[in-house]
Amino acid sequence: MKIFNTLSRMKEDFKPIEEGKLSMYVCGPTVYNLIHIGNARPMIIFDTFRRYMAHKGYDVNYVSNFTDVDDKIIKKANEEGVDPHEISERYIKECKKDMEGMNVMPASTHPKATEEIDGMIDMISTLIEKGYAYEVPDGTVYFRARKFKEYGKLSHKKLDDLGTGFGRELKVAGADGKEDSLDFVLWKPKKEGEPYWESPWCEGRPGWHIECSVMSKKYLGETIDIHAGGEDLIFPHHENEIAQSEATNGKPFANYWMHNGFLNINNEKMSKSKGNFFTVRDIAQKYDLQVLRFFMLTAHYRSPLNFSDELMEAAKTSLQRIQTAAESLDFLISNAKSSDMTDDEKALIPEIEGFTEKFDSVMDDDLNTADAITVVFELVKFINTNTGENSSKDFMVKLKDELVMLTDILGLKIEKEEELLDSDIEKLIEERNQARKDKNFARADEIRDELKAKGIILEDTRAGVKWKRS
Repeated sequence: MKIFNTLSRMKEDFKPIEEGKLSMYVCGPTVYNLIHIGNARPMIIFDTFRRYMAHKGYDVNYVSNFTDVDDKIIKKANEEGVDPHEISERYIKECKKDMEGMNVMPASTHPKATEEIDGMIDMISTLIEKGYAYEVPDGTVYFRARKFKEYGKLSHKKLDDLGTGFGRELKVAGADGKEDSLDFVLWKPKKEGEPYWESPWCEGRPGWHIECSVMSKKYLGETIDIHAGGEDLIFPHHENEIAQSEATNGKPFANYWMHNGFLNINNEKMSKSKGNFFTVRDIAQKYDLQVLRFFMLTAHYRSPLNFSDELMEAAKTSLQRIQTAAESLDFLISNAKSSDMTDDEKALIPEIEGFTEKFDSVMDDDLNTADAITVVFELVKFINTNTGENSSKDFMVKLKDELVMLTDILGLKIEKEEELLDSDIEKLIEERNQARKDKNFARADEIRDELKAKGIILEDTRAGVKWKRS
């Protein structure tokens, strides 16, 4: 398995710390609202990576946090007149619903920042003792960025070129005792009406970056195999995590860093001001979230991905092709006349197993899901070409197992959940089926038109009559 390591800017062979095991930390969302489709991309990408590594035999310890204390959470709570904890718990619950809809597996551990405050205080205390951090008169604690000699090694930035890249956490040197404009916050004093915790420095709360350093160390260890997230987190968040963790522990924080590319909307950056901001829940009103997952996997994870209605429609059609192949196999298997494979079918087994080898080969090349999907479609074409009413049950079960295995690795559900129809609609479909058996095609056409007017489209396939909503 080769992984593009942001740290080295090269593809590297993956070598785990412990043979057969993988420790992985993925930065999770700040839970102040419903997650948006930009949040969804790393969730889907790194869930797929996790599934693939499990397929390769790794025991995966996958940790993804919830940031449940933050300015945005506090602002939302103040707007609603509720406790910030109520906001964060509400949106953690909603986030898990969306994750389930996208078939994103729950993490091995989903730590919450507010439950790890003691560990953060301990790490900050250690950094102060080692001279990497300092307290100023108002109780704020800062990290001395210049003291960590390798600062900038992930983002490949030079300290003197960084300027004011710390956003809301930046104060100019000298303000409130801050030594250097590059120093970043580890602990900050409370403001009126904000949640706070007791600390040796003041009543306050942690800075954003310290949270992930502490949670990664607690649940995965001082050095982990892989740290991942969106490329917007490379600087300053991940850069600061490295500085804090390595200054505290005196050893490498993560051996590999994986970052997914940005998601654009109709070739523009997603923003509420442009009116092109979409939550996962918005998309769920128009599409099964399996379509969103499929769409996210159609491009290489490091590439920018453009989202549009046209591309989502194309993804929907493509996913349906795979689902239709699975449905056809199910129908043929249930009606198979024989079980044992013929000699001709046995001769095709190496070709069937070759799809897995090809799939693994492209996934081993830095998680190339786009090419992996191409392999799945090659298998679908093989299925459609080599199966029919005279195929043996064992042969078709072999094909179905192959298709399910590959799509499971991608996290794609290819067997549709049955939607119940009103009893009057079901009766009309049954009547049409009988009319066709009786060769009363005029009545069959009348019923088809009647159902179409009700929004039900019938399709006559070799797997029987299928229906969908228009």
